[in-house]
Amino acid sequence: MTALRVAAAAYLCRQHTHWDDYEAALSDFVAVGAASGAQVLVLPEYASLELVGLLPAALWDDVQAQRSALQVFLPAVLELHARLSTHHGVYLLAASLIVEAAAGRYVNRAYFFGPGGERHFQDKLVMTRFEAEEWLIESGEGLKVFETACGTLGVNICYDAEFPDFARAQAAAGCDVLLVPSFTGSLHGYQRVRVGSMARALENQIYTVHAPCLADAPWSYAIETAVGAPAIYAPPDNGFPASGVVAQGTLGTPGWLCCDLDLALIREVRRSGQVLNACDQSWAVHQAAGTVKRISF
Repeated sequence: MTALRVAAAAYLCRQHTHWDDYEAALSDFVAVGAASGAQVLVLPEYASLELVGLLPAALWDDVQAQRSALQVFLPAVLELHARLSTHHGVYLLAASLIVEAAAGRYVNRAYFFGPGGERHFQDKLVMTRFEAEEWLIESGEGLKVFETACGTLGVNICYDAEFPDFARAQAAAGCDVLLVPSFTGSLHGYQRVRVGSMARALENQIYTVHAPCLADAPWSYAIETAVGAPAIYAPPDNGFPASGVVAQGTLGTPGWLCCDLDLALIREVRRSGQVLNACDQSWAVHQAAGTVKRISF
């Protein structure tokens, strides 16, 4: 496979009053993305938390209590996404959700569904302060890459994209395209993930696909506000835009950003680009591993 069409969602969270409303809204949204011809659809981090609206109102602002309460929806969420990916014949990265990975231990998990009914997941590894200090969400299982008929993909959930070692390890394992679902409550947070995504594309000479959550939900403390714009980034090198921005949506506008990715081109850049960041990283890491000299004037 040398060509891949991806669709990155800017997904707007809504307050639903019944599961059927949620299912219908998500099904319609995914259908639009699939109609674009995309083979891989990427939903954002924590967009699943619109399900908080189906819990008793007393839990809407109780972020610790809602962790266990949300588990009742997990089987139906998994069944719905599996059905959608199979029905449309696509790979679907579901919106991440809070999962009880062990008794009393909650993680931020993004399930990845294949068109043949396959199901895997990637957990978030580094928690933001809100997740760690207020929500008591913990780091999950380690890094993975997914070898699909569309190429080898990896996932960095939001904050994880701000740490170079994760994407570096995934690129070394063959990842051509890094999916970055995010939930950011301010422009500062959005820009951090945006810059991180662009840097991971530069360093590893891969594509990164940023899919942000959007929210204006005063009824929920956890997802009260979320901002962002979907985008696809690549290294600024031969055959790519000088900006490194392959495609970008409009800030705060819900919908899908669809783009064709040339996997042969990204591999050729790693082989014969103007610079060879991916190849030279190991040398740079080795050089930096020595003792840093402190020099006083």
